[in-house]
Amino acid sequence: MEDLAPKPGDLEPIETASRDEIEALQLERLKWSIRHAYDNVPFYRKKYDAAKVHPDDLKSLEDLARFPFTTKQDLRDNYPFGMFAVPRQEVVRIHASSGTTGKPTVVGYTRADIRMWAGLMARAFRAAGLRKGDILHNAYGYGLFTGGLGAHYGGEELGMTVIPVSGGMTSRQVALINDFRPDGIAVTPSYMLAILDEFRAQGLDPRESSLKVGIFGAEPWTNAMRAEIEEAFDMHAVDLYGLSEIIGPGVACECVETKDGLHIFEDHFLPEIIDGESGKVLEDGETGELVFTSLTKEAFPIIRYRTRDLTRLLPGTARSFRRMEKVTGRSDDMIILRGVNVFPTQIEEQLLKVEGLSPHFQIELGREGRMDSMTIKAEALADAADEASRAQMADKLKRLIKDMVGVTTTVEVGEPGAIPRSQGKAVRIIDNRPKGDI
Repeated sequence: MEDLAPKPGDLEPIETASRDEIEALQLERLKWSIRHAYDNVPFYRKKYDAAKVHPDDLKSLEDLARFPFTTKQDLRDNYPFGMFAVPRQEVVRIHASSGTTGKPTVVGYTRADIRMWAGLMARAFRAAGLRKGDILHNAYGYGLFTGGLGAHYGGEELGMTVIPVSGGMTSRQVALINDFRPDGIAVTPSYMLAILDEFRAQGLDPRESSLKVGIFGAEPWTNAMRAEIEEAFDMHAVDLYGLSEIIGPGVACECVETKDGLHIFEDHFLPEIIDGESGKVLEDGETGELVFTSLTKEAFPIIRYRTRDLTRLLPGTARSFRRMEKVTGRSDDMIILRGVNVFPTQIEEQLLKVEGLSPHFQIELGREGRMDSMTIKAEALADAADEASRAQMADKLKRLIKDMVGVTTTVEVGEPGAIPRSQGKAVRIIDNRPKGDI
C-alpha cells in the first residue's frame, strides 16, 4: 500500500496544538454553546432550570458534568423543529435519521454550520490520506441520511473531484470504479463487501483497481474486516465516525499513518465517557458510553448527548486530539442471551476466522420454550459451497462462538449469495422473539 502520511504543512495548527491550548479553546466555546442552547431552545432552559443549573455555573470543563444528559427520546419529543436554536428561516438544510424505531430525529444546519461541517470532512479525508486533486467515489446514500451530502461537501472543500454515485446498483459501482479510476471511496464497510463480491463475480482483480483509500463509517466494523478489505483491494481502510445528532460524518477519523483509533475533532466536539447505568463520568482509558457536546453549532446545539456507542478515550498520537477506540457496539443493540452480553461485532470476529466463509451474516433471535435462542446465518464462498464443507464450517463457527463469546448458537451456512446484501447499513439482527416479552 502507498505511503499516504501527511507532509509538513498539510495539517491545521489546531491538530498539533498542546492540550492546554485545546482545552482553553474548548472551555471558551463550551460556555458559548451552553448559553446559546439555554437562551434559544426552550427544552434546554426548562431542563436546566429543573436541575437548578445555569450557564453561569460553568467555570471549568469538569463543570459540564453538572448539566443533564440529552437523549434520542428528547429529540423525538421535540419533533420536528423544537430543538432548533435559530429561526427556521435561518436553517438552510435539514437532515433526519431513518426513524426505524419511532419518529425520526431531525437536525438542522445554518450556512455557517454547513461550512464548518464541510471543513471537518475535508480534515477527515486529509487524515485518511486523500489530497486536493484526488477523485472520490462517494457511495454513501444521498438524501435525509447525512452520509452522502456530508462526504460530498467535504470532498469538494478539500479540492477533490467528487463522483456522487450514492448506494445501490452494485454492478454500476464496479464499472464506474474501473472507468473513472477514483483514488478513494467513501462507503459503509458492509456495502464495500458487496462491491468486493461484484468485482469477483465479474472476474476482476480488486487489487488492480485504482483505489488507494477507503473511508468507512456509519456502522461498527472489526479490524478483521479491515484486514480483509485491505488485502483484497491493496488499499488503506480507514475508520470514520459521526452521527446525525452531533453533525453527521466528520466527528472523528483515523489517521492513515497510524490507524490506531479515531482522533476526535475536539475543537468542535467535547467527548465524555460515562457509566451507562449511573451516568458517572469515567476516566480516560475506561470503557463506557460515549457522550458528546457540540461547541460551535448554531442551528442545533447538542449538550451531553448520549450516543449509546461503546468505546473509550485515549491520548492523541498522530494528532494532539484525543482518540476514541473503534466502536465495538452500542448499548442499545447489545444482545443478552441467557445472561451473556453479545455484540454483532463479536460474532463477526469469529466468522472471519473460518476459512471458506463469506463475511456476510445475520443473527436471528428466537425463543424455544422459556429460553432465547440465537441462530447465525452465514454463507459459503463459491469454492467451498458443497454440503459437506458447509457443515464443517458451521460446526467450526459454532465452536468458536462458544469458546470465545461464551454462548451456544445454531449455525446455518448457506450457498453463496444466501445472505441479503446491504446497500447501506447492514441489517445484522432479526429479532423473532415474541413482542412485549423481550
